[in-house]
Amino acid sequence: MKKRLKEIEEEAGALREMQAKVEKEMGAIQDPSSTSATQAEKEEVDSRSIYVGNVDYACTPEEVQQHFQSCGTVNRVTILTDKFGQPKGFAYVEFVEIDAVQNALLLNESELHGRQLKVSAKRTNIPGMKQYRGRRPNPYFNSRFRRPFMPGPPFYPPYGYG
Repeated sequence: MKKRLKEIEEEAGALREMQAKVEKEMGAIQDPSSTSATQAEKEEVDSRSIYVGNVDYACTPEEVQQHFQSCGTVNRVTILTDKFGQPKGFAYVEFVEIDAVQNALLLNESELHGRQLKVSAKRTNIPGMKQYRGRRPNPYFNSRFRRPFMPGPPFYPPYGYG
């Protein structure tokens, strides 16, 4: 019995070693410092990016890139789409240099495909900072101040029964 228990413990130890080796190779073990580094990288990329609103639905990323090429070297253009693949009407443009963002802001209210673009610096998304927008209260149904029905003595109006 003790021999069998020792074999099982040795096998469990070997499995733990193999699991640690696989996790190390796959990069599954992340320390908090690497997570903050990716957050810093996101902030750095966002500082080189702009938001472009009111983009025409027929507009392609190449046309948006061509429009902002005069500001600086464009690294990437992202036109967001809904779950059906239809454009949402806004885009993000990432530049190689930070100085290009200031030049791109000068193109606010410029026209592309006959539509006036809204250009602003891209905000950095902070996880967990989603603003709560609760439901608006119904003025006809306010359950907080509603009293429950309490039957009491019968009420007879002063008029009526002689």
